[in-house]
Amino acid sequence: MKSIIWGENVLQLYVIRHGETEWNKEKRSQGRLDSALTVKGIEDARSLGERLKDTEFCQIISSPSGRTLETATLVKRERQIPLTTDDRLMEIDLGHWQGKTDSDVREQFPESYDAYWNEPEAFAGEGGETFLQVQERLLEFLEDLQRKFKEGNVLIVTHGVVIKTLYLLCRDASIKQLWDPPFIHGTSLTILTIENGKKELHLEACISHCS
Repeated sequence: MKSIIWGENVLQLYVIRHGETEWNKEKRSQGRLDSALTVKGIEDARSLGERLKDTEFCQIISSPSGRTLETATLVKRERQIPLTTDDRLMEIDLGHWQGKTDSDVREQFPESYDAYWNEPEAFAGEGGETFLQVQERLLEFLEDLQRKFKEGNVLIVTHGVVIKTLYLLCRDASIKQLWDPPFIHGTSLTILTIENGKKELHLEACISHCS
C-alpha cells in the first residue's frame, strides 16, 4: 500500500486492532489484562507490516497493553518511526469479567451480559467502564491528536471496542449502534481522515492481508 496524498491540513489515521491472542481463541475476556499473540496473530501483524511498508508514518501511537505493543513492533519492522503509548487507547475495562470465559460471564452476570451485547447504551460495567466512558476518553485523545498533528499519517494500534467506538464518532451514531457491522478482526485496518474536525472513514476493518 503506497502512501496516499490527501492534501494539506488533512490528518490521516491508520487504525489497527492487535493481532489474535491466546485468550481471543479461548473466548476469554481480556480488557485490561493481557495474553500472548498466537502464531496467526504474529503472522498477520507481519503481513500488515508488509502491506504498509511504503506508507510513511510520522508517529505510531499504541495502547500500552502487551498485545498492542507487540503488534505495533511487528508492523513497524525495522523502520525508524517514533513509537509512543497512550492509556486512552486501552481496551474497555471489563472489571469482574476479566480473565473469565464467555460462557462463565454469561452464566455469572446474565443481565449485564445481555446488556453488553443487546443494549450497549444500558451496560453499566461490572466493576469496570461503560461504553460512554470509553467514548469520552477516545474523543479526548482525538482532540489532543489534532492539536499535535495538523497533517500526515499516524498509525494507531488499539483494541476492538475502541475501534467500534471510533466508528460511532465518525458516523455521529449512538452507542445503541456499537455492534453494527463491520466486525473488527485481529490486525484489521481502518483508515480515516480528519479535516477541520470532520472525521471521514475511507477503509473499514480490512483484512485482505490476513492468512
